Amino acid sequence: MWRSLLIALVLSVAASAAQAQLGPWEICRGGAGPTVSYCRPLQGRIDPQGREIWLRAPVPPRRGEGPKALLVYGAASSEAWFNGVRLGANGQPGPTAAAERPGRYEAALPIPDVLWRPSGNELVLRMSAFHVGMRFAAPIGGVAVGRYPQPSRLPLLAVTFVAAGALAAAAFGFGAIHTMRRTGSSLLLAALAGVAATQALVENLRHLWRYDYPVHAWRVGGIWVLTVAFSILLVAWAATRFWPKRRAMLLAAAVVAVPSSYAVQGFDVKSGLALTIGAGLALVAAAAGVAARTPGARPTLAWLAVFLALAIGEPFWLLDLSFFILAAGLTLPLLVAEVLRLGRQAEAREAALTRAASLPDRLRVATARGVELVPLRDIVAVVGADDYAELRLRGRRALLHAARLDHLETSLPDSFVRIHRSAIANLAYAERLVREGQRWRLELRDSDPLPVSRSRLAALRERLEAAPALSLAG
Repeated sequence: MWRSLLIALVLSVAASAAQAQLGPWEICRGGAGPTVSYCRPLQGRIDPQGREIWLRAPVPPRRGEGPKALLVYGAASSEAWFNGVRLGANGQPGPTAAAERPGRYEAALPIPDVLWRPSGNELVLRMSAFHVGMRFAAPIGGVAVGRYPQPSRLPLLAVTFVAAGALAAAAFGFGAIHTMRRTGSSLLLAALAGVAATQALVENLRHLWRYDYPVHAWRVGGIWVLTVAFSILLVAWAATRFWPKRRAMLLAAAVVAVPSSYAVQGFDVKSGLALTIGAGLALVAAAAGVAARTPGARPTLAWLAVFLALAIGEPFWLLDLSFFILAAGLTLPLLVAEVLRLGRQAEAREAALTRAASLPDRLRVATARGVELVPLRDIVAVVGADDYAELRLRGRRALLHAARLDHLETSLPDSFVRIHRSAIANLAYAERLVREGQRWRLELRDSDPLPVSRSRLAALRERLEAAPALSLAG
């Protein structure tokens, strides 16, 4: 993975180096085609939001071999002329919203080789942005001349989507654990991994789909919302795991501080700051866990320290790549540890069942909350549910027992009879054996009817013949 990351980094740097940024820019009064007048130096950023603008800039001499193109990144429609010749348009800029046709967020307009001069090359650019959807501090990401077609982003995407796949797998694993165990930590981690996997897809959407620029506002807004959700979930998990006494305080701080990142300018800065605040608060909880010698606190603290170091030292790579790798690096080891812990817990519960013979009138039930002693006379039926058993008790109360049905069958007294591969019935509660077509069912007090398999029907009828109050309907 790190080799792929290095390749992606080298390609990205090479692609950046192959692009010639244009400027200084002048803002002009537009005319017919490439004719502009009354030009003056542009102060500040290129900003066509809510208006039509005409720009002019010198183009550096051509460097390197191969085809070149004008590259425009930003929330705007554009039309370009190179040395007086029209290169093309991205959408169609206009003086009003009705006249404008939105273009792509990323556009490449090829520059024919014959248009290049040894020196004195000039670009005229017409832009408008009436359909942005929100106000951007920097709507135009860049205007440059670079290679055409652009270098492949496949190595960077491959690393990102491997991490996204790992995060999706972790979300599924923790979701399955929560379904079985109903633990709050597994639900938090499932949500944490799911949010990070979703963000990986949204973050790289512009590399997969050449969308029109109005979509960009929704995309960057969605990224910020996902980073806020990830940060708050991270704080909630870390506080629950390592500093439960201060969980409410840390969570309240996260709910207030993380969304406040929206106040800063620039969506990359907003999202990076949201992640940094969340990681910082989670680091406080992990440090408290280290002080209390809580298992798992030290590696979590080290992971959060690396996260913060990359967020501060390399903020550009945080949102594009390193965040997803770090998120996968947190959730996958935790998933493995949780599976191993559940395996040890299941073994301990099975061992507890083997000691149940010391209490012949009660069943020792190992649950997620501890051990409960259930009188055998209160058990109406036992229904299998994969590796668990549902005890149906008198008064229609139910209790989930972490044991297999086959094991329980050997631990119960003679009044309990296996009537189906997934059901054991206490005949003391039997009321009626009913035939429905080709199937049979046993009706019991304080329980829903249970199915009776054909292979066990004869043995059940034989056991019930000595019960004159029982009705056999066929």
